Amino acid sequence: MTGAARLDTSRRSALPAARAWEASDPYAAALRSGHGPLFLRRTDGWLLPLEVERWCARADAVDLEVLDRCEGAVLDVGCGPGRLVAELAARGRTALGIDVSEAAVTRTVRLGGQSLRRSVFEPLPGEGRWDTVLLMDGNVGIGGDPRALLARVAALLAPGGLLIAETAPVDVDERAHVQLVGVTDAHARAAGSPFPWARIGTRALLRRAGAAGWRSAGQWTSGGRRFVALRSSRPASSSAEPPNSTAVISSQRARKPSADSPVTPA
Repeated sequence: MTGAARLDTSRRSALPAARAWEASDPYAAALRSGHGPLFLRRTDGWLLPLEVERWCARADAVDLEVLDRCEGAVLDVGCGPGRLVAELAARGRTALGIDVSEAAVTRTVRLGGQSLRRSVFEPLPGEGRWDTVLLMDGNVGIGGDPRALLARVAALLAPGGLLIAETAPVDVDERAHVQLVGVTDAHARAAGSPFPWARIGTRALLRRAGAAGWRSAGQWTSGGRRFVALRSSRPASSSAEPPNSTAVISSQRARKPSADSPVTPA
């Protein structure tokens, strides 16, 4: 099987996994209320708490450090309730958030950011022209296959573009099937079918990224959170142009209005 075919297979398998977030009542409810509890529950019962309150608050000092490192036009993959996109917009930066959750996109737009309801494995505006891609808040686990996600991000970035990923706070490299649950009660109902997710620490991500041709651009810890910066090694194309803040949205809206238009506040 060719590399392109493998990536295409990974994309098809990741789409249902990403859409599991969209159908998740606990996730939507938590974002609408601004607080948890919310957990990822593995099939063996292990729970990973999700920091809903932090996600729904304004960008904190650690977030601002990350945003200060961003270059040019920024794509926030799995933007959640939009604190980072909104902060970038307030700075006058070209930025777009994508998330499969309607509640997340709605909240991002209400904060003043631009956002599309979309999976990273679906067609996106500005492909191959983004200067920075963000994978924050554990989103390096999207799809359950870091290798496929790194390949997809490389295709989204401009040559030499920057990926900033938040890694797990411990040395780990694991894949699991998880469900979203709103309470710790063992009898609580989770939303939707289990979907693949990954947890990966700094060392493992650097190893995987190096094998895929990425160049390390730094790593740091701040506020108990860990981050890795990587440079795309994709060769330059003379026809590439940077994404435009208006074209990023309007080009997709014209092609497929119902699915591609940003969700607007009610």
